[in-house]
Amino acid sequence: MKVVLLAGGLGTRMREETEFRPKPMVEIGGEPLLWHIMKNFARHGLDDFIISSGYKSELIEDYFAPENWERKAADLSTLYPAPGKPEEEWTIEVVNTGVETPTGGRIKSLQDILDAERFLVTYGDGIAPVNISELVKTHENGGSLGTVTLTRPTSRFGIAQLDDSGLVKGFREKPILDELVSIGFFIFEPSFLDALDMASTLEEEPLGYLATTGQLRGYIHKGFWQPIDTYRELLAMQKLWTENAAPWKT
Repeated sequence: MKVVLLAGGLGTRMREETEFRPKPMVEIGGEPLLWHIMKNFARHGLDDFIISSGYKSELIEDYFAPENWERKAADLSTLYPAPGKPEEEWTIEVVNTGVETPTGGRIKSLQDILDAERFLVTYGDGIAPVNISELVKTHENGGSLGTVTLTRPTSRFGIAQLDDSGLVKGFREKPILDELVSIGFFIFEPSFLDALDMASTLEEEPLGYLATTGQLRGYIHKGFWQPIDTYRELLAMQKLWTENAAPWKT
């Protein structure tokens, strides 16, 4: 299966970095988010990647250009060994799908490349060691057009606990919430592309259509997940990597 990485957005909430490069190219441990995400897919045997670029696409194209990637790949395989093919054996295609194109439109524009086969999609700015093998199995057993990975997020804030009189009795520091949220890591059957057009935002009408027609299954990821939306979140992930405590380095 091909893996589509959505990497074309502007990343406006992280201007400290994205003024100079696309958000999926900000670095942890000296390498871009995209590589960290791709590594997890590869360790589950999925190493045929399509990177849907847009904003500052040339930086992504240059990093993965064969003449540059071949020199880098062997070193990366040694730096972060994992099951699956080493980086030099990955298949990588960067496709500029436009700066302003919404997420569904980016996927639709890749229809010919996807070759009418089942495919995976995820965002280029969120890290999670999702068990891709189990995700694929859930989708195959479910018989739906799409499967989305869900998790229970950690609150960004401490939660105050009040008694009936209004007195604060304590705090819960950044608890795990009960609600499930989508973290990407989708699998779609090729016929899902018929529900998309170039103006589609994946997270709105297309996924809503699958949900209301009983064609969207959920796979629950119970481990670490971190969207990299702000500079503060990036610094926290860089610190985990430096301390050899990165939960996604499996």
